[in-house]
This record gives sequence, structure tokens and C-alpha cells, in this order.
Amino acid sequence: MVAVEIVSFGYLHGEPPAAHLTADLRQHFRDPHVSPELRYMTAADRPVREAVLNTPGIQALIAAAVAAVVAFAAGPSAGQVTVAAGCAGGRHRAPTFAGALADRLSAAGHAATVNHRDMAKGVVQR
Repeated sequence: MVAVEIVSFGYLHGEPPAAHLTADLRQHFRDPHVSPELRYMTAADRPVREAVLNTPGIQALIAAAVAAVVAFAAGPSAGQVTVAAGCAGGRHRAPTFAGALADRLSAAGHAATVNHRDMAKGVVQR
């Protein structure tokens, strides 16, 4: 078992946090922000989570992140592993990914904690 800290964030709110592994979700995964009915919601809302988690490729990326955490934990200097997940505003894709990753890691016996750095911040007008 390894302790894992997962931080979700928005690139438009500042620099990425220091992490062993950073997933940049901006270019390759559907952005709920473009949908007017989802724009002002966050990953705390089921429709946002469903939209993100049903995006092609996201489940494979979550599984790959789990495998990467396990690889970091197996290293000779095993200690806490930090994973950062970023999207544009930090309200939709990144926190959904972070929550799903934490769920999978916890189910595998790891102690996963999640910090949503920017989810409570206002919608970034683009």
C-alpha cells in the first residue's frame, strides 16, 4: 500500500503543482465547459462526471495512471506519490479524473487523498 495525493487544478489559475506524474487533460478530452448546461456545474455534479467519464480514452488514461502510481510505489525510494491532473479551469475534467483515480487506487488498497485546488473558483470566461 502506498499513500497517494491527487491534486486537480486549472492551468488558467496558475502553475501546475509539483507532482511525480501530471496528466494534462486540456487537449484530448471533451470539455464540459463548451456545453452551456454544464458550464456552471462542477465535478461535484453527476452530469459533469458522466460527460467526462464517457469521453473516449479517459478510462484507459485512468488505468494507466493507476499503473504509473504502482510503478512509482515499487521503486527503491518508495514514499508518497503525488499525481496532478489539470484541465483549463479545474472545475470539470481534472477533478472528475482525480476522483475516479482515487476511487480505483482506494479499491486496490492504496491510501488516496484528493485536493481540488481550483474547483470552487469561478468559471473562467474564454
